[in-house]
Amino acid sequence: MSKPLLLALAALIAPVLAQAAPVNTLQKGTLAIGMEGTYPPFTFKDTAGNLTGFDVDIAKAVAAKMHLKPRFVLTEWSGILAGLQANKYDVIVNQVGVTPERQKSIAFSAPYAYSRAQIIVKKGSPLKTATLADLKGKRVGVGLGSNYEQQLRAVGGINVVTYPGAPEYLADLAAGRLDAAYNDQLLVSYLIRKQNLPIVGAGVGSKPAAVAVALKKDNTALKTAVDKALLQIKADGTYSKISRQWFGMDVSKP
Repeated sequence: MSKPLLLALAALIAPVLAQAAPVNTLQKGTLAIGMEGTYPPFTFKDTAGNLTGFDVDIAKAVAAKMHLKPRFVLTEWSGILAGLQANKYDVIVNQVGVTPERQKSIAFSAPYAYSRAQIIVKKGSPLKTATLADLKGKRVGVGLGSNYEQQLRAVGGINVVTYPGAPEYLADLAAGRLDAAYNDQLLVSYLIRKQNLPIVGAGVGSKPAAVAVALKKDNTALKTAVDKALLQIKADGTYSKISRQWFGMDVSKP
């Protein structure tokens, strides 16, 4: 093949490779972290406007062990996985459940927490001891694109109403525009303890499930570094301190 032809091919291929290349965070000194910022107690803004939450603290601790500066990028849940693929951030730390379907397109760190889904109802609702089957024919709010949406749709017969985030459908639930909502049990526990929403946890809808840091599949060096950092924060007590601060217990095990 002639040299001019090789140069021409290289010129065509280079932009494609550049677009597909993973972000090399380990060299640039920062860790870009995707999260919602509207999902208490995991990632939300306090009364002073500061980003806080369990996932925020875990992300900061992991970045510190990696000697990287955390940079948080806020985005709606419905587009958070697409943002990872588009290199808008390097990792997602936002209660991303590990599922076989997601593992086809993205990589995961070792699990850093476990929780389960729970039905949420307004105080005084007759559904206070509901099962998923009891939700058939009911309007149930859930996050768009979440594991919880998939679980509700798998039951069949439920009027699934999707929202960009938890605050919107919890507000509609409190206002009586929904019969129930479906989300993380740890979220429900936090809201009951910390906020004045007229809601209660009803039936538990699933077995404990793992959540992990989400990464691009080709960013293997970053996955290795994140896994190592997670082991370190568990070994030195940092993880336990963060978990007990937010939940009063260690949520690293099923």
